[in-house]
Amino acid sequence: MAANVAKTLSPRAFVSRVLNSFKNESGLESRLFRNSLRILNAKTGTVTMELEVQPHHTNRLQILHGGTIASLVDLGGSLAVASRGYYATGVSTDLNVSYLSSGGKVGNRLKIAASCDKIGKTLAFTRVAFYDESDNLVARGSHTKFIAQAVQGNEPFVVPEDAQAAYEKAVAERAARRQAAAATAATASQGAENEGAEHEGVETQAAEHEGAETQAAEQEGAKKEGAEEEK
Repeated sequence: MAANVAKTLSPRAFVSRVLNSFKNESGLESRLFRNSLRILNAKTGTVTMELEVQPHHTNRLQILHGGTIASLVDLGGSLAVASRGYYATGVSTDLNVSYLSSGGKVGNRLKIAASCDKIGKTLAFTRVAFYDESDNLVARGSHTKFIAQAVQGNEPFVVPEDAQAAYEKAVAERAARRQAAAATAATASQGAENEGAEHEGVETQAAEHEGAETQAAEQEGAKKEGAEEEK
């Protein structure tokens, strides 16, 4: 029993882990939201998030794309289910979106509030609302999920062992990539410094050579001048 307690996470930490799983393992979320979506808070049944609008979130009018909102209704509903303690969040049965106004442009921040209103043995019912930087409601959606398989063998707010292993592997791979990038940058910087030193050395040698030639010319001129005076 103590081992289970040790593995049990707070709703916020648990939902963050589920979001990381989406970002690491889903093709859509990894492309759309990897570096732009973050959890603000999570309690049992509710999740608040923030999206920093980036160019790939917009349409050709340069405003937030309706497809981005729809994807966030899908993801927000899943995270609302996760806030009830479920790591597996089921599959969609229906999804609806109403657009009230523009969600913003690149650089704007969109606030997302997701809630799981009811959860049973087979279905979970969620709502997601979107607010601009002035707290105006700009869109809202609903998302129903089939969760019959997700609830089987679930330990509330406990990350399954295989998911924990996948998470640790992803963390290690990111750390390795960061180290490799840092090493590459350091090598490039050292190379630039060496090239600069070599260039400076060549210039110094050229200057010294030019100085020697000048001195030789001056000496030769002085000899000629002396010879002419003797004449």
